[in-house]
Amino acid sequence: MSGGVSRTGMKITTILVTMVVAVVAVILCCCILIFLSLYRSAMIRTAMTTGTQAVSQVSNTVANYMRDMNQAMSMVEWSMSESDSQQASLMGAFLIFRPDVVAVTSYTADGELVDCWSNGRSPLEDIYMNLSFNKELAEESEEGYISAPHVETIFEGYYPWVVTMTAPIATENNERWVSLDLSFSSISAYINNVSIGQRGYCFLMDSSGNIVYHPQQQLIYAGLKSEDTVTLMRKADGTYVEDTVIYSLNSVAESGWRVVGVSFVDELVNKNVAEMIRLSLIMGVFLLLTAILTSWLLSRLLSRPLRGLADAMESFETNADNFTYRSVGGTREVQELSGSFRHMVLHIQQLMTTVREEEINLRKTELKALQAQINPHFLYNTLDSIAWMCEQGKTGDAVNMVHALARLFRISISRGHELIPIELEIQHAESYLQIQKYRYKNQFSYRFEVDPQCVGYYCNKITLQPIIENAINHGLRLMVDEGLIVVRVFREGDDIIFRVTDNGVGMSPEQVKAVMERGPDSGTGIGIRNVNDRLKIYFGKEYGLTIESEVDVGTTVEIRMPMVKEGDGGEK
Repeated sequence: MSGGVSRTGMKITTILVTMVVAVVAVILCCCILIFLSLYRSAMIRTAMTTGTQAVSQVSNTVANYMRDMNQAMSMVEWSMSESDSQQASLMGAFLIFRPDVVAVTSYTADGELVDCWSNGRSPLEDIYMNLSFNKELAEESEEGYISAPHVETIFEGYYPWVVTMTAPIATENNERWVSLDLSFSSISAYINNVSIGQRGYCFLMDSSGNIVYHPQQQLIYAGLKSEDTVTLMRKADGTYVEDTVIYSLNSVAESGWRVVGVSFVDELVNKNVAEMIRLSLIMGVFLLLTAILTSWLLSRLLSRPLRGLADAMESFETNADNFTYRSVGGTREVQELSGSFRHMVLHIQQLMTTVREEEINLRKTELKALQAQINPHFLYNTLDSIAWMCEQGKTGDAVNMVHALARLFRISISRGHELIPIELEIQHAESYLQIQKYRYKNQFSYRFEVDPQCVGYYCNKITLQPIIENAINHGLRLMVDEGLIVVRVFREGDDIIFRVTDNGVGMSPEQVKAVMERGPDSGTGIGIRNVNDRLKIYFGKEYGLTIESEVDVGTTVEIRMPMVKEGDGGEK
């Protein structure tokens, strides 16, 4: 079988979580961008509405102020039509009734100051500059004019912030001008307090684009700030978005003034949008984590039984003999796959058992056939050697050789048993060595070093003889000097070790490989590879033989098998 299930592909958990996270992330990003775009547009509209409302309130307040000025001017015009004594009385009452009126002044047609009425204040005798009256502007206007807010300059030590309304008055004697100075502090304070956002504000301008009042008047005069009134005066009343600024315009009734509201998109919109982005990101992260958790749980529902099925397949690959499969749960498809795998496992195990039994039976049949064979050449040479010894009068040697041959065949048969005591295996090997020593006329010697504690255990019969035969044929036969074979049997842990060492010509690694792969050879008909196969069939893959050899030094063959007592073994 192959060596494990391939795990080079991506896990279903990774694929599912990645896909869900990617889809959710894309959808969230699109939704957040669309939502923020709509929210930004809504916030701009809200800011425009807020600016329009603020400007409308300022316009109404200024319009009320202008109506008050018109009413006050009407009263002054009525008072000017009376006699001088009545004028003084009426003006005194008027100033008491209207404390917001700073002064009422009248001028000749040439612009000289005639009268000045004020609460306990008299004008300077030598007026250096009078900002409350402009003869040229008065002459250009047929019905009079309203000045821009300015500082009252006709009194000593008293400089209130006023707006002057000037109108022509026809008296009995000649045409005159009358000016009404009203305090502008309340209106300026109101305009200063109007804010649209943290940086937004309102200001007044006339129909020509001149700034009438600005809450940042000093910065305007100093040139540190400017307003594009030329562009604004061309626009009709309404609200406009110019780059990052929102302008709201509204005309003041009964005057030529217009209220302009200024607000900033980045302040009114971006701040709220930034807050919404933060909330959207928090919600997006929460939804993303929820999607990850959901996809992970879903993938676990799918991948866990599949992973269990894959692990079962891998376990079956590595240990098919002792594998016991337990069906995994999960979806219907996974259960059907698990059931199919279970049937396949049972079928494969049955086939493996059948094949293994057939293989073992085949090996046993081959082994018994080989064991039953008597090499005619070996038997002919042995009998010929016995006959020669008898002719030469060496009856003692002939008798010993016959006895050795008898023991060899008797132990080889062993009543059909495969496992025999190690003691008998040693006798079998010694009998074979005695016969071969007679045949090769004492060209080699041998000795056995056997641990007495090992002789009672069992081993496969005809285990040592093929090893010794290989040592004689391939190691000692070609030597000029006398050869030596040493057979050692000892314990190592829970195993029995057979070690056969010779001082022959040795073998190269290629020759060692060839010996391990060679089948039955010219000896008894049982090759070294067959010995190794028998050990593994009977005792397991961890047992068998190993060969260590060096050219011109010698060869050592080590056989490892477990300690088997009588009753533990037997044919398998």
